[in-house]
Amino acid sequence: MTPALDEPMKRLELPVNPGTPLLWALDAVRHGDAAERLAAAVLDAEEKRRAAAFRRETDRRCYITAHVGLRVLLGSCLGVRPADVPLRREPCMSCGGPHGRPVTRDGRIHFSLSHSGDLALLACAAVRVGVDIEAVPRPEHARELTGVLHPTEIAELAALPEAERPAGFARAWSRKESYLKGIGTGLARSLSLDHLGTGPVPLSHPVGWTIHDVDAPEGFVAAVAVRHDGGS
Repeated sequence: MTPALDEPMKRLELPVNPGTPLLWALDAVRHGDAAERLAAAVLDAEEKRRAAAFRRETDRRCYITAHVGLRVLLGSCLGVRPADVPLRREPCMSCGGPHGRPVTRDGRIHFSLSHSGDLALLACAAVRVGVDIEAVPRPEHARELTGVLHPTEIAELAALPEAERPAGFARAWSRKESYLKGIGTGLARSLSLDHLGTGPVPLSHPVGWTIHDVDAPEGFVAAVAVRHDGGS
C-alpha cells in the first residue's frame, strides 16, 4: 500500500485468514509532509510529546509519519477518525508497569509498528502480530553484536563470506524483533533463546507463531511475526 495520508481512505477489512496481516509501508521522505499536516489533529498528547523529544529532525519526521500512518490505518479498519482510535498499553511483561505492548482498547485489532531511517512498516491483524524493519548495519557493528544471537546463528554467520555477514545478521535481528514485539516482551527477552536463522528464509518458527520476511528497499530487511494457534 502506498497511501496519500491526507486524502480520505476507504474502509479497510482485515484479510479473511486471521494469520495473514495487513502490511503498510511508509517513507518519511515521500509521506512526511502529509503526516506533518495531519499530526496536530491526529496524534495524542503523549505522541506529540515523544515527537518533540527527538533531537534529530529525521528521527522526529519518521516518528510522526509512522504514528500518523498507524492511526490512519487503524481508523480505516475500525471505521473511526484517526484521532479517535482507542489505544491503550498492556502491563509490561517484565515489570508490570503501564508501558507494555500497545493495543486497541477493545482488542478487535492487533497491530505493530517499526521504523528505521526514513522508513516505517506497519502491520494489523486479527491475532497478535509483530513487525520490524532494520537497516543492514556496517560490518563492524554486525561483528560487535553477533554474540547476542542464538549459538547456531552465530555459527551460521561465521560460515558466511565476510561481506555477507551484515545482511545475515540483520535478517536474524529483524525476525527476532518482530517475534518479541508480537509476544510483548521486546528486547527484555534474550535474543539468544530463539533460533530463527540468518539465511534467505527463516529456518524455524517459535511454537504458535509463523515468521515471514517482508520485501524491503535496498539496504534494509524486514520481517513480520503472526500468531497462528488461535491465541489473542
